[in-house]
Amino acid sequence: MPDELSFGQRLRALRERSGKSRPVLAGLVGRSSDWVKALESGRLLPPRMPMLVRLAEALGLQDLSDLTGSHSIPIGSITKAPVAGTEAVTAALLRPIALARPPLPLAELVGRVDMAWGVWHRSTQERTAIVGVLPDLVADARATVGALSGTEQRRARVELARAYHLVQLLSAYQPTEQLSWLSADRAYSAAQEADDPLAMAIAAWYYAHLYRASGQADLAVDVLTDALSHLGPDSEDGNPDARAVRGQVHLGLALAHAKAGRSGKAWHHLDETEKVATQLGREYHHPWLMYGAAAVDIYRVTVETDLARFGEAELAARKVELRTLPSHTRRAFFHLEQARQRRAKQDDVGVLYFLGKALRESHDTTVHHPVARSAVVELVTRPGVIGEDARELALVIGLEGDGGYIG
Repeated sequence: MPDELSFGQRLRALRERSGKSRPVLAGLVGRSSDWVKALESGRLLPPRMPMLVRLAEALGLQDLSDLTGSHSIPIGSITKAPVAGTEAVTAALLRPIALARPPLPLAELVGRVDMAWGVWHRSTQERTAIVGVLPDLVADARATVGALSGTEQRRARVELARAYHLVQLLSAYQPTEQLSWLSADRAYSAAQEADDPLAMAIAAWYYAHLYRASGQADLAVDVLTDALSHLGPDSEDGNPDARAVRGQVHLGLALAHAKAGRSGKAWHHLDETEKVATQLGREYHHPWLMYGAAAVDIYRVTVETDLARFGEAELAARKVELRTLPSHTRRAFFHLEQARQRRAKQDDVGVLYFLGKALRESHDTTVHHPVARSAVVELVTRPGVIGEDARELALVIGLEGDGGYIG
């Protein structure tokens, strides 16, 4: 943007680029449409740091300078925290294949990747656990792909893509955007080289996460629409896991359209993914994507919250059968989405309640999630019991340093 643009002009341009109306943006940050209009027209001064962060998050920005026009302040420096050991995972991705260890038998590689996904879903400290597994797993998978040929090599590439998806999940809430994009691109390339439509669709799902998080919802729609076009009926062939992948792509399209404020298209794809989940039955869960009826119900909360339909989000949350979902990190995500919805409604007690529930489900998901970190930064300044409880939570999350609480 031109440097001479005012804060209000920047806010309006960024809001319109994101596809959000004033009421939707206002709802997401817990203010009124008139308040947003007053900011855009210059009748109000720019808000303080906590609200700037909320606006940037709602608009999918990576740096506060996009809003303020001043020096760079990456959003990740405020809302994200590093995981010790991630540098070893990065090194495993960048190391030449020739320096990797000897290849594994294909069946052993499949088992190792399955086990790693099990660690991710079953642990309450999944990032701490998986960071010790991934360097060897990535190196072994790369070496195995290089040593095989034909059908076996294509199958090994699918496993390599699954390993890269775990790298992307590990890096998702860290200030390591380059690693997130690198792992997503590596996974997509591996799936393409495997010539496997299902693997490509899954890789598109994970790529779309990055596009949505960076405010590029239309690119998320493009990559998912392309993936869907390659999922013909033959790709399912009576296989419930293959059918689940189709549902996952529709779910990704619902999330992308909701992020861009396109409610009609979001609800259309929600209906499509719910049809798939219904066909699979309430007890079905994809063995590592965790797609199923419970996951779809959780993401309906996300869609309605992104559209600033908080009453509908609350109703959707009541229908979620959480204990049927065998994943600590997904259950924690659900509570974090409830906290996000309560935060938009300025319900401080509700925010703290659901952050506490998320923390009990998964310590690592909560500690590293931007919703938890940015909410606590706001709440520590509240008077009375709210501030006291928030300061205790800040200690757990790791938001207190020598200089005091962030913000």
